[in-house]
Amino acid sequence: MCGFIGFMSTNFNENPHEKKLTTMDMTSMITHRGPDDVGYYFDDHIHLGFRRLSIIDVESGSQPQSYEDRYWITFNGEIYNYLELKQSLMKKGYTFNTDSDTEVIVALYSHIGERVVNELRGMFSFIIWDKEKKELFGARDHFGIKPFFYYETQSDFYCSSEKKSILLALKGESIIDMESLHHYLTYQYVPEPSTLSIEISRLEPGSFFTKKLGCPMKIQSYFKPTFCPIDKPFGQEVKKIQDVLRDSVDMHLRSDVPVGAFLSGGIDSSSIVALASKVHPKIKTFTVGFEREGFSEIELAQQTAYELDVENIHYVVKPEELIKELPKIVWHLDEPVADPALVPLYFIAREARKHVKVVLSGEGADELFGGYNIYQEPHALKYFNYFPRSMRKSWNVMASMLPEGTKGKSYIERGTTNLESRYIGNAKIFNESEKEQLLKNYHDEWDFKTVTKDYYQSIRHLHDVQKMQFIDLHTWLRGDILVKADRMTMAHSLELRVPFLDKEVYKVASQLKSSLTVTNQQTKYIFRKAMEGIIPYSVLNRKKLGFPVPIRHWLQNELFDWAYQLIIESRTNHLFEKNFLLFLLSEHQRGFRDHSRKIWTVLIFMIWHQVYIEEPHQFKNLAIEKQENALSFV
Repeated sequence: MCGFIGFMSTNFNENPHEKKLTTMDMTSMITHRGPDDVGYYFDDHIHLGFRRLSIIDVESGSQPQSYEDRYWITFNGEIYNYLELKQSLMKKGYTFNTDSDTEVIVALYSHIGERVVNELRGMFSFIIWDKEKKELFGARDHFGIKPFFYYETQSDFYCSSEKKSILLALKGESIIDMESLHHYLTYQYVPEPSTLSIEISRLEPGSFFTKKLGCPMKIQSYFKPTFCPIDKPFGQEVKKIQDVLRDSVDMHLRSDVPVGAFLSGGIDSSSIVALASKVHPKIKTFTVGFEREGFSEIELAQQTAYELDVENIHYVVKPEELIKELPKIVWHLDEPVADPALVPLYFIAREARKHVKVVLSGEGADELFGGYNIYQEPHALKYFNYFPRSMRKSWNVMASMLPEGTKGKSYIERGTTNLESRYIGNAKIFNESEKEQLLKNYHDEWDFKTVTKDYYQSIRHLHDVQKMQFIDLHTWLRGDILVKADRMTMAHSLELRVPFLDKEVYKVASQLKSSLTVTNQQTKYIFRKAMEGIIPYSVLNRKKLGFPVPIRHWLQNELFDWAYQLIIESRTNHLFEKNFLLFLLSEHQRGFRDHSRKIWTVLIFMIWHQVYIEEPHQFKNLAIEKQENALSFV
């Protein structure tokens, strides 16, 4: 596990010493991703930088790594089937100088070229430089577990595990992409491949690129997750889920250092811990909570840990600690993500790093097996389909005229609005009329449907439940869930592994009929059946909590003054109508309406703006501080 940077240029002869220093500074910016080692490769056309967190092959995993004195690779991730791939290559006559998965990737690339991505089982972002062809090849894993940022000009190409490294090369000067800001206020994150910096993009999951020296990069997709339901016997499907998840957990446990697991007390993390404990009975589990009643999973997790006979370590987050750490949290995010769940994740990752270098977690289970409560909505609204379209349209107009909070208003509006117009993923923060009031320069052509329109056109044949899963796989999972998982763990030099997001697990889940995943009464129906006898009975039908955070209460009380001051002092007057935002805060503080998620979304952006736009030197200072902290782990 590591972080990497690449700097390709047609004019390295101009100020070569300065460009080397830029490469080294970019690499230092991500020291937290790899505090154990640093490495560089320089030639006349490309500079590579690497930071390493030692997990496996401690003596042979240094990078950048060469193969046959022709290819140079930097790689972030873990390949879980690398031993099997290595054996296959050795039978074909390939030789190896290390025991690392890195060398297996580059050797396989030398054998089959860009098709290498189809053979890899794991999480990865990497680049391979071919010295002979003067060509750079790069790829990102199937689901986007590992990040990949890039910036391209006519003469230069930068890429990195984190956006901040590229911003450093640009001397902190960046222009805000206003369309991305519009979408951020809707989704609470910027949908890929865009970023808030108009110059910088992200390589999308399941994609690879080639770039010849002096030529534009060419991007191709090799994988797009979807659903292809097949009618199979129920018992057969249950066994396949059990078998593939056992295999995936076993693969994800490969490590030469201690492995732990996050445990919330819910079915996803409990399943991972239950299966992992069969391999490592002494596995440590980690849980986070808050002092406020109803916003802590600690007791549930401790009960589950007791029943699974594993150790549980917990941490309680306080609001004053949150305020202190927020600038660091936002600095690590690169892009603002306003999901409050990333706050407890940051703190439990910090606690876990005191004990282990690797943790397993349950991300991806909800999207693959139908775990979100909102996936039951098509069942709840199906009766509206029996009425003529004209009648539904009239009801929708009448419902829109009812005052907010009127009983039945939301139900009628949702039931008389087609899925494409009402569902854009698990979070919808500001609607278009609210964005028009908030933004100084609102553009109606950048409404929320511009992000999901093409996705919906490709899945018209699917059941509405699977359409919702598909939208989340392509937006929410990669834009929110995996971003906060990667950044909040890497902030503390902790490697997070996600056994549900294994391509073999995906193959099984993608063939399930919607009637087996979500019913009128239950989410994850068949997955719960598959976990019977594996996890405690008390967990099987436990209500989903998902790192609840008392933001609503804190913004009324402990954090109100802080929020008010931040809004007043933020240098974002050119972007926002602050009076509207202060109105929302006032209404929320007096208990008239819950605006907490809307307020929090703007507050996180304001902190990001302060760190990366208003005071770019601040993010460099934070980098120095994080480097010093990271070195303390060595």
